[in-house]
Amino acid sequence: MALDLSIIGKAGTQFSFSYRWQDAALYALGVGAKRDELDFLYEARGPKVLPTFVSAANYGALGEAIERVGANKAALVHGSQKMVFHKVPKAAGTLYSRSTVRAVYDMKRLGQLLIGIETRDAEGDEGEVIAVATSAILLRGEGGFGGEPPVKEASPAPIPKDRAPDFCVEETTSLEQALLFRLSGDLNPLHADPAFAAEVGFAQGPILHGLATYGFMARHVIAGACAGDAAKLHAIDGQFRKPVWPGDTLVTSGWEVQPGLWALSVRVKQRDEAVITGAWAQLR
Repeated sequence: MALDLSIIGKAGTQFSFSYRWQDAALYALGVGAKRDELDFLYEARGPKVLPTFVSAANYGALGEAIERVGANKAALVHGSQKMVFHKVPKAAGTLYSRSTVRAVYDMKRLGQLLIGIETRDAEGDEGEVIAVATSAILLRGEGGFGGEPPVKEASPAPIPKDRAPDFCVEETTSLEQALLFRLSGDLNPLHADPAFAAEVGFAQGPILHGLATYGFMARHVIAGACAGDAAKLHAIDGQFRKPVWPGDTLVTSGWEVQPGLWALSVRVKQRDEAVITGAWAQLR
């Protein structure tokens, strides 16, 4: 399938996403929030909203960008995700997201879309920017079209080799984790249907969404580096390396390499396997 490179740099439709406090709480449960995190689950506490909840508002804009470039949805792999938070979302309301395909890279066997999404709290360009997300989407079988390779960027926070992490949070995902997370908007059967998962190469069963693992990582940073204050998280970035299955135990480790800048690692304990690499977080 030929990719449409003419859309690079052109903004797409602005999508609206209206939500209740229940939707924000459902998302929090989908990324592992527990009963001792009532600030994100109980309406009498606000509730507060996890900053990565904005990703749920972005599905429409992200899907449109993939369609506009003419990519095969069945061949997509989420390569990495970065989010920069400018303002904490309200407990309920409407968010407005618009995507721009920033680049289409040629990785020989793979193509790569670099998609930026700006999310505001009001329609048009009048609202305040809540968050800016950058998604790298890998396209299997779409490389070799003669384009430029992706720009290699060094992590601003490499993991120190000479010391133990400053925090380590270990948490086991539930066997129903993907079924719960998908209710926030990503209904890909890869995360629910064992037969479909086997057809696309995952005989062990449906895998957990990359953005769910990303949400776990963000929660762990909030707990380990922010003393539970989600408003302190300004930016978080990471590359998805290996699949996670519901029931896996995630171990997030963090090293403060500069004041407010943290190097991160997420591993699956059972396989001692890195599942998010090149990760970092910036605090306010």
